[in-house]
Amino acid sequence: MVCALSSVEVCVESLDAFIDSLPKAELHLHLEGTLEPELAFELAARNGVKLRFPSVEALRQAYSFADLQSFLDVYYRVAAVLVTERDFRDLAAAYVARAAADGVKHAEVFFDPQTHTVRGVSMGTIVRGLQAGLTDAGAAHRVTTRLILCLLRHLPEDEALQTIDEAAPFGDAITAIGLDSSEVGHPPSKFARAFARARALGWHAVAHAGEEGPPAYVWEALEILRAERIDHGVRALEDSALVERLRRGRVPLTVCPLSNVKLRVFDRLEAHNLKGLLDQGLVVTINSDDPAYFGGYVGENYRRVAEALRLSRSEIAQLARNSFAASFLPDAEKRRWMAGIDRLEG
Repeated sequence: MVCALSSVEVCVESLDAFIDSLPKAELHLHLEGTLEPELAFELAARNGVKLRFPSVEALRQAYSFADLQSFLDVYYRVAAVLVTERDFRDLAAAYVARAAADGVKHAEVFFDPQTHTVRGVSMGTIVRGLQAGLTDAGAAHRVTTRLILCLLRHLPEDEALQTIDEAAPFGDAITAIGLDSSEVGHPPSKFARAFARARALGWHAVAHAGEEGPPAYVWEALEILRAERIDHGVRALEDSALVERLRRGRVPLTVCPLSNVKLRVFDRLEAHNLKGLLDQGLVVTINSDDPAYFGGYVGENYRRVAEALRLSRSEIAQLARNSFAASFLPDAEKRRWMAGIDRLEG
């Protein structure tokens, strides 16, 4: 994005309007990470759950993190307010409404059942509630959705296998298996059996790798878990052979710029390697990860990274096209959305 000094403001406004107009798919979004403080306190009151924060503002002030683990400590505490089917429905519906305002037309969203089943919440309560919220709000806002069940990698694989067995009766509502939580010290290979069982149920496979963990974790996700997308993957540039593998296989990376800065993967947005990943010919997408905690939903991620990295309209349009190409939508639907982006780009 290059503007004459005298027209910078007009240029930025024009770029913002272009970003707003683009249809987008969001592929890296944790529903529990969309739990805004206001809704968290509402659900806490509804369910008689005591939060360890005296007010909405105090909770917002707690969203200052040194690394991934410091974020997860708060994330899991706040998720305790989710108890009933209605709670999960309200959470999912609120996300869809917010995403639609950013031009999201399709969302493939994560949920972490182990975060809730350990508290005695049943798998059925979780899945039925989320599916109802996604379906109802999706119809109202014309957004299509898919659910991805994420396994918590800091827990043993035996517990992951049990989680998959509990989710199997609700398999029609689940599109893919994923892997999240604390990356360092928990390589993808730890979950080889779990991913094999999920694939046997007909689910796609995705996995968080190469955020805080090394490029070797991305290799494991690809070769052992047979992941079809890599969530994050920003450390892939450290391994030229891996870059070639990702490029040759057209393996998408679901990058989350504001999250990466918030969790100190990059010191500032201007230092992010998203443009470098694009320049290597990789299928890079922009996503919001846990937007209630990281300061911006997907539209804000597009706008801020476009400004910080001086992306061109063509590069921004390519990111939006990539988001549909990387989705699990039928090919005809992918082509329809990408053709619409082509027309907007002009």
